[in-house]
Amino acid sequence: MANSTDAASAPALYDLRHQTALVTGGAQGLGLAITENLARCGAAVTIGDLQQEKAQAAADALCRQNLAVTAMKLDIADSRSVEGVFKAVTSQAGRLDILVTSAGLGQTVTPIVELSDAEWNRVLNVTLTGTFYCCRAAGRIMSRQEAGSIVNLASVNGQNPAVLVAAYNVAKAGVISLTRCLALELAAYKVRVNAVCPGPVYTDFNRTVMAQRSQRLAITEPELIERVRGAIPLGRWGEPADIANAVAFLCSPQAGWITGEVLRVSGGLEGVSAPLPKAKG
Repeated sequence: MANSTDAASAPALYDLRHQTALVTGGAQGLGLAITENLARCGAAVTIGDLQQEKAQAAADALCRQNLAVTAMKLDIADSRSVEGVFKAVTSQAGRLDILVTSAGLGQTVTPIVELSDAEWNRVLNVTLTGTFYCCRAAGRIMSRQEAGSIVNLASVNGQNPAVLVAAYNVAKAGVISLTRCLALELAAYKVRVNAVCPGPVYTDFNRTVMAQRSQRLAITEPELIERVRGAIPLGRWGEPADIANAVAFLCSPQAGWITGEVLRVSGGLEGVSAPLPKAKG
């Protein structure tokens, strides 16, 4: 996002005052950018993250900027942990207005024929099942309130799968389907459910993936980074603020007639679906 001085002086894009939000995976990367943006729009935000110390440090840093941010340890792959955190948030605030599910795992870059049971289950259990646990918990709370907004972070990979990360592709496609289904089930309760599909954003998450992918494709990492940039119609990699702004919009009153939508925020890139070349040797 913008540096602290610029961001502190800039007007909020949307009015989220009196809103209580929970952002999973908010300790770093896109989740942290989303947390900061929601807080700058006036929401009281709780970071739910497995990295408790990192989440608390992030919350403390934002509090020093007079933003209402707290942190709780959350393991989204454990339904008991999810239920406990959601209960704690609603007990303290009296309600839950916004859920953003940013927590998830990347996959070790590998072809399907070499993909282990353990790696498949690791990615699906967190990225898809963990999102389900959080959506279920929020859905129960928000349906009782008859108000609320859920934004799930999916991926362009969930719409147009890339090679070498099948488990991640499938998990994010599942998040998209879960979003659309929940939107239909909660519409009668005035709860909106949408998804954002980020394109390439150079966070720590993507740095790891790009390093592994460049090794598999036998090209240098800078070459691969430039190849991706060149494929993006708007000509640049994304910034965390690009995603955070889209999420804030979907959480805001300005998006009050939007539900069940999957918003691709990718600079025009629809996906990277080139086939894997035949292995040598």
